[in-house]
Amino acid sequence: MAMTMAEKVLARASGRDAVSAGDYVTARADRVMAHEAWTICALRLVKLGVERVFDPDKVIVILDHYFPAPTEQMARGHAIARDLVERFGIRHFLGHAGVCHQVLTERGHILPGHLVFGTDSHTTTYGAVGAAGTGLGLTEATYVLATGEIWLRVPPTVRFLLGGEAPAGIMSKDVALHIAGRFGTEVAQYRAVEFAGPAARRMTVSSRLTLSNMGVELGAKFAFFEADEITCAYLRKRSKEPVSFFGPDPGARYESFHEVDISRLEPQIACPHNPGNAKPVSEIGRVRVHQAFLGSCTNARLEDLAVAAKILEGRKVHPGTRFLVTPASAQVFLDATRAGYTEIFLEAGAHLTTPGCGACPGGHGGLLAPGEVCLSSTNRNFRGRMGSPEAEVYLGSPASVAAAAVAGHIVDPRQFWKGSTIR
Repeated sequence: MAMTMAEKVLARASGRDAVSAGDYVTARADRVMAHEAWTICALRLVKLGVERVFDPDKVIVILDHYFPAPTEQMARGHAIARDLVERFGIRHFLGHAGVCHQVLTERGHILPGHLVFGTDSHTTTYGAVGAAGTGLGLTEATYVLATGEIWLRVPPTVRFLLGGEAPAGIMSKDVALHIAGRFGTEVAQYRAVEFAGPAARRMTVSSRLTLSNMGVELGAKFAFFEADEITCAYLRKRSKEPVSFFGPDPGARYESFHEVDISRLEPQIACPHNPGNAKPVSEIGRVRVHQAFLGSCTNARLEDLAVAAKILEGRKVHPGTRFLVTPASAQVFLDATRAGYTEIFLEAGAHLTTPGCGACPGGHGGLLAPGEVCLSSTNRNFRGRMGSPEAEVYLGSPASVAAAAVAGHIVDPRQFWKGSTIR
């Protein structure tokens, strides 16, 4: 029986030869990721008398949403989290190394065909390396930590066929926002997504991570790229485990197909207060930007910082705009420093902050005042997410964010681009 990527993962994880969309399965996790929610989940386990997690080697804990701790209460929560890591014998505590999804991927913890559950909605990010990643609520996550398994309905799959060659200045974030704007944020509600086609196959792992990350903004349960030569070359440098190609079977059945030609795509901007409220930058007009934010699990990798540095080099941040740069991980920060990007940012007047989620979830660092406007490289621009509910958040690519930091308003980043196609 020919299966989609989601069907193949869930068949293996549930011990079946084959499954089809609509089947109900009890699937076993290959990895469980928990950030600060680990504290709540682990305390619930203690209260229930559970003395160990299902497999201490398959649980990964990292503190990324509120680090450095912005309040005494959060510092206390972090201290409890560390104690509980020791109590439960968790073998992969990644400390404060950056944003969970970036760190787990760059350290090779996630492999093609894995089933991954996380205490974060953007766990779909792992589909970039051919894994089925999905977020869970606290109750479900606690159950999985104790038992290693959970009951799921096999989702139907929507396949996006990406064709054409990206014009200069266009990034995968523009593709993600275009899809959200064109097809809506419900197009993949409780469905798996597969990004395929020649344009998808040419994307770097970094670019794929962005699209899979934004899959949940389409409603997706999982958001896959096939694990191909690019994926395997990336992971073999990072994992001691065997890495192999993983994709759908020929003849797999899909609920729908959508063709997306990126060859004439303009830079995209999502207007408040929904990622699906996306338009070409030429339709936005002159929007003053008080804060430009380059960070998050969506767009703060080395590739993204390289693009921003290219735009900032030899220029200054607009005096009326704050430009915050939050690398996705400590490794990205180190690599960016070695490449000279950190110096470019500082000379331009940007502010570099500790790797982690930073301003994205609105918990600390980079909050917006009433009436302020932010252009952000993050995945969500819901009202009140980054500070005051009276502020407005627009979404754009790292190129768009960097260009706005220089101009002081939303602008087409291609006028700052001095080179060939941005990947």
